[in-house]
Amino acid sequence: MEIPTLTTARLILRPLELADADAVQALFPRWEIVRYLANHVPWPYPPDGALTYIRDQALPAVQRGSEWHWTIRRESAPERLIGVIGLTDKPGDNRGFWLDPAWQGQGLMTEASTAVTDYWFETLERPVLRAPKAVANVASRRISERGGMRLIEITERDFVSGRLPAEIWEITRQEWRERPRR
Repeated sequence: MEIPTLTTARLILRPLELADADAVQALFPRWEIVRYLANHVPWPYPPDGALTYIRDQALPAVQRGSEWHWTIRRESAPERLIGVIGLTDKPGDNRGFWLDPAWQGQGLMTEASTAVTDYWFETLERPVLRAPKAVANVASRRISERGGMRLIEITERDFVSGRLPAEIWEITRQEWRERPRR
């Protein structure tokens, strides 16, 4: 299944491709972006980290049909990548994202998350979506709350910044369909 481009009121979510590696490499390796990501993200981030990840991990997983990745771009500047969002079939870890700090706090990630969550439930027809996050990642928690998710577990996980308390957030397909729309 080919991944479609998704659009929101202010965003274009374009499928991730190898040509995006330079733009990802220019934005991604910042502590404020990576500190709450899973510890499989190398830190310090290598000079070819984005190319290696996209070429050797993300795109092969897309081809297998186990992951779906999009670049996040503002509708008013579609040539400029400002983040990435993805879905995975990993048990207990179905959605992840990052956004250039210059664009945070404007509701853009909430828009992107809504679009890909809708894709998860309505196109991929998955029954449940789970998203783990560091307890300290308050902004990510707010995105889950606004999306109608509920906290189902508190545990510990290994992040780039170390072992931290973590939360697992969940929403079912039925809950997604019944949530109040904004």
